Amino acid sequence: MLNKTLLPFLKGVAMGAANVIPGVSGGTIALITGIFIRLINAIKSFDAAALKLLLRGKFREFAQHTDLAFLLCLLAGILTAIISLAKLLEYLFQHHPIYVWSFFFGLVLASVYFVGRTVNRWHAGAIISFITGAGIAISISVLTPASENSSFFYLIICGVVAICSMILPGLSGSFVLVLMGNYQLVMIEAVNNFDFDILLPVGIGAVAGLVLFSRFLSWLMNRFPDSTIALLSGFILGSLGILWPWKNEITQAFGDKTKVIGYDWFLPEINHQFILAVIFITLGILSIAITEIWAEKKQKE
Repeated sequence: MLNKTLLPFLKGVAMGAANVIPGVSGGTIALITGIFIRLINAIKSFDAAALKLLLRGKFREFAQHTDLAFLLCLLAGILTAIISLAKLLEYLFQHHPIYVWSFFFGLVLASVYFVGRTVNRWHAGAIISFITGAGIAISISVLTPASENSSFFYLIICGVVAICSMILPGLSGSFVLVLMGNYQLVMIEAVNNFDFDILLPVGIGAVAGLVLFSRFLSWLMNRFPDSTIALLSGFILGSLGILWPWKNEITQAFGDKTKVIGYDWFLPEINHQFILAVIFITLGILSIAITEIWAEKKQKE
C-alpha cells in the first residue's frame, strides 16, 4: 500500500522539481521514472465512460477507471515540489548555476541511454524517429520568438501546443509559449488580470490537446512502441543543449518579469569549477544508473 502511494508521490515531486527548472519538462522525469505510459493512459481514461460513472454516482468505479489514486498522489507530489523546492532551486540557480545545470545534464544524459535501452529493436523506423525527435528539440531551442498574436484560434493553438509540450519529454511548455510570441500575453497579463478573453481559448486548447494528444500518444505506444520510445529518447537528447552548464541566458523583459528566450553557449575553462561540474555531472549519471539497477532488481524479486 505504501508503494502505491509513496512512489507516485515521490515521482510527482521529481516532476514538480523539473517543472521549476527553466526549459525542463516534467514529461522527461515521467519517462525516466517509468510512469510515462501509465500517466498517458490515466489522462486518456477521462472519456465518456468516466463521465457516465461519475454522473451515476459510481465513484469507486470512476476512480478505478481513471486511475485516480495514482493521479492524485502524483499531483500532490508535483504541487509539494513546486511549493517547497522553488525557493531552494531559485537560490541555487542564482549562486551555483553551473553545478545545478551540471547535475541535471548528467541526469538527462544518462536517461537517454536507459530510456533508449527499452527499445526492443532499433530498426530503420526507430532510428529515423530518434533523429527526428532530437532534431525537433534542438530546433526549438534555437528558434527566434514570434510576435504576439491575440486571435481566438491562435490562442487555442497556443493552448494545444503548450500542453502537448508539457507532456512530451525534453520540451518546456512555457518555453514554447515564448517561441509562439504569447508568453507575456498568456502567462503574465491574462493570468494576473484574470482575462478570460485570453484564458478561455487557451484553456479550451489545453483541455482538447491533453485529451486528444494523450490518446494519440497511447495509440502510438501500442501501435509503434519502438519508434515512439525512440522519438521520445530523441526529444530528451535534443534537450541537452538547454541543460548544457556553460551558457549565458538571452532574456527578454515581459513587464516586471524576464524570460529566457535563448542561450549563448560556450566551452568551459579547465579549472576547479570545471572539475566540480564534472563531479556533479557524474553524480547525475550515477543517480539514474543506481535507480535503474535498483528498479531491475525489484522487478526480478
